[in-house]
Amino acid sequence: MCSISLSLKPFPVSHSPIRASPVRRRPSVAVAASAGGSTRIHKLIEKEGVVLMPGCYDALSAAIVEKTGFTAGFISGYALSASLLAKPDFGLLTPPEMAETARFVCAAAPHIPIIADADTGGGNALNVQRTVQDLIAAGAAGCFLEDQAWPKKCGHMRGKQVIPAEEHAAKIASARDAIGNRDFFLVARTDARATSARVGLSDAIARANLYMEAGADACFVEAPRDDYELCEIGRRTKGHRVCNMLEGGVTPLHTPQELEEMGFHIVLYPLTTLYASTRAMVDVLNVLKEKGTTRDMLGSLATFEEFNKLIGMESWFKLESKYSSWR
Repeated sequence: MCSISLSLKPFPVSHSPIRASPVRRRPSVAVAASAGGSTRIHKLIEKEGVVLMPGCYDALSAAIVEKTGFTAGFISGYALSASLLAKPDFGLLTPPEMAETARFVCAAAPHIPIIADADTGGGNALNVQRTVQDLIAAGAAGCFLEDQAWPKKCGHMRGKQVIPAEEHAAKIASARDAIGNRDFFLVARTDARATSARVGLSDAIARANLYMEAGADACFVEAPRDDYELCEIGRRTKGHRVCNMLEGGVTPLHTPQELEEMGFHIVLYPLTTLYASTRAMVDVLNVLKEKGTTRDMLGSLATFEEFNKLIGMESWFKLESKYSSWR
C-alpha cells in the first residue's frame, strides 16, 4: 500500500500464588491452538517478524491507519472509552460497545486485520464466549483477554488487582472453544506485574505461560518497568509475545526492531492516534477561541481536498452518477 501525506503540522496488592494444578484443556484443543498458526495475524508475524499495530478508535482513524500503509490495527479499550464516552479506562466500557465499534472499524479498514481489546471478557468463562462470538461477527481478527479483577483499569494505572490464575486460564480455554478453527487470534494478557514489586514479574511470567497452555495464541505481560523486565519476559515466556508502547506509560519506548531482538512479535502503539488527535484539537480550538478564526493556522489542518481524497469522495460521485443515469 502506498503512503499518504497530509499537511498536518507500585501499588502493592496481595494475591494468591498459582497453585500446582491449573485448569487444563482437552489435548486435541491444545494441539490445534499451538499447531494451527493459520490466522491472518500468524501469517503477518511469519512474514514481517514483528508486527507494528497502531491504535484506531473509530472508522476514520482505522481508515487512516490502513491508508498510511500499516498491515494491522488495534482497538484500545482505553481509547474507545475516551472517544465514545469521554471517560477514563475504569471498566465503564461494555463488550457490546466494543463489538459495535469493531464493526465500523473493520468495515472502514477491510484490507488489514484488526484486533480488539475485550478487557476481562464481560464476566466469567460463559460471558467470554459471547464476547468472542460478537467480535468475530463484527469482523475482528482477534482480541485481548486480561486477568484483572473488575472493575478493570488501564494497565499503566495504579490500583489494579488480578483474579486467580486458574480462573483466567478457564476463560482463555472457553474463548478458544468459542473460536474453534476460525480466523481469530487470541491474546492472553496479565496485569500481575503491577501487584507486587518483589514477585509481580515472576508471577506475571508464570501466568502468561499458563494462559498459553490454556489455548492463547500469544501472551502479553502488561507494564514491564525497564529493559531488564522486557528481556526477562522475552526469555521466559512461551510462544508469541506482545508488547505495549504507551507514550507516558511505565514501559520504556523502543522500536519494533529493538523489541524483536528482545523476543517480541507484536508491538502495540494503542494510544498514539488518540493523543495526537487530542493535542491537535486542543491546539486549534484554543486558537479559534482566542482569535475567532483559523486563517493563520491552515497549515496545521488537512485541506478540504486532502480530506475528501482520504475518505474517497470521488468514488461516491461516480456511484451517484452511475445510478442516476441507469435505465
